[in-house]
Amino acid sequence: MLCDLHIHTHFSCDSAATMEAYCERALALGVQVLCFTDHLDHNPRDEGYGYYGAEAYFAAFAQAQARYGGRLTLLRGLEFSEPHCYPQELEQARKRPYDFILGSIHYWVNDLFASEVLPSGISNEESWAVYWQEVQAAVRHGGFDALAHPDFPKRYGGASLWETAQLREIFQIMGKNKIALEINTSSLRKGYSEAMPGSELLQLYRDTGGRLVTLGTDAHKPEDLFTDIPAQKERCEALGLEEVFYQNHRARPTSWAELP
Repeated sequence: MLCDLHIHTHFSCDSAATMEAYCERALALGVQVLCFTDHLDHNPRDEGYGYYGAEAYFAAFAQAQARYGGRLTLLRGLEFSEPHCYPQELEQARKRPYDFILGSIHYWVNDLFASEVLPSGISNEESWAVYWQEVQAAVRHGGFDALAHPDFPKRYGGASLWETAQLREIFQIMGKNKIALEINTSSLRKGYSEAMPGSELLQLYRDTGGRLVTLGTDAHKPEDLFTDIPAQKERCEALGLEEVFYQNHRARPTSWAELP
């Protein structure tokens, strides 16, 4: 089963793509499972603050489902930024009929967005230290299904840094809270040599007992759908990790369902 579980449409402020355009692209590529994970941002500094409309999203999803449901498995998703900082809003989101919620960290040092951190004069060491603190707080809080782009700061420059003991603790907490690890390919499209997470972190996840992974491109336009995912599927198989998708927040192995 071929899946892309991290896709942005025009319900995210940084995309103009329609669900239908992604569905047509998926049919052309032979991709069977799509999850539309538009941004829900609560930080007032974010350009997407107040942009997302759940009712309009679900209406558009119903139209796409009616048109393509016999040929594709379509899933309702959400990318929820800084979930531990907005617990009430996260609880409200979980009451809506989403299949899958990605938790992500986009703001960390001094309430700066990822692209602002290093240009502001903050050192790479401080940036990564605070980032991992926020990740740890997020997974400890829980309430989401997978951790998006785990080593996200590398997408904006600076060598990847971490403390092994802290990462082991983060991965152990994820296991206890039933949070999967996303492998996100967007860094490859930005010229980096590895997906997020990189090989060392993915190996550490496996060695710490991590098993479940989701695969997503973080696409903001249809032509990026499913890019670089086949190679990541091979990484998962080589490490003995299990790729899953989510229906009603329940992890399903990619061989589980007859499709569409």
